[in-house]
Amino acid sequence: MTEETHEDGGEPGGEDVNARHAEKMAKKKAARDRMLAGKTIEKGLLIVHTGKGKGKSTAAFGMVLRAVGHGMRVGVVQFVKGKWATGERTVLERFPDQVEFHALGEGFTWETQDRERDIASARAAWDAAKRLIEDPEIRMVLLDELNIVLRYGYLPLEEVVDYLRNKPADTHVIVTGRNAADELIEVADLVTEMTMVKHPFRDGVKAQAGIEF
Repeated sequence: MTEETHEDGGEPGGEDVNARHAEKMAKKKAARDRMLAGKTIEKGLLIVHTGKGKGKSTAAFGMVLRAVGHGMRVGVVQFVKGKWATGERTVLERFPDQVEFHALGEGFTWETQDRERDIASARAAWDAAKRLIEDPEIRMVLLDELNIVLRYGYLPLEEVVDYLRNKPADTHVIVTGRNAADELIEVADLVTEMTMVKHPFRDGVKAQAGIEF
């Protein structure tokens, strides 16, 4: 046996390190158990995904898929990406008994170049969203890119925020899009801001299937 190893082949002080680690993890578990014991509220959340980084809609659709996996009924309204053939829509449309999917946008405002059409599309999407949110059988509703239409004033911000503030208590609602309004952030339960560090678009890489859509 050398000075560098013990009879069990471990490093010097290995047993002490393992014992300290076990003690530390036991304390962490006890603290977390105490914390979780105090979390007893169950409610429908208003969730906002915003920021300049990629992943806002992607994360929201991850929640939708998770809800589907739990057997929940969900609704999706896309306020902007209606003309896009997206992978998430293709997948979710395979679950017609659980998912109601409405792609009602006509593309970004610079594509339509018609403000009145954009406003009409936003209003139709908002009416569909409210119907889904008010359906007692639907547990989660994704309002994809709602922040975009609010930013451009296609829907009255006060109307939308007031409605979401008073949504059904058991329904989860997820709102995505850049530049979430401060008023919406204020009433939300969970807000995540995606921060861009690098993006391949800046290096000339186009949007690709499975990554952007």
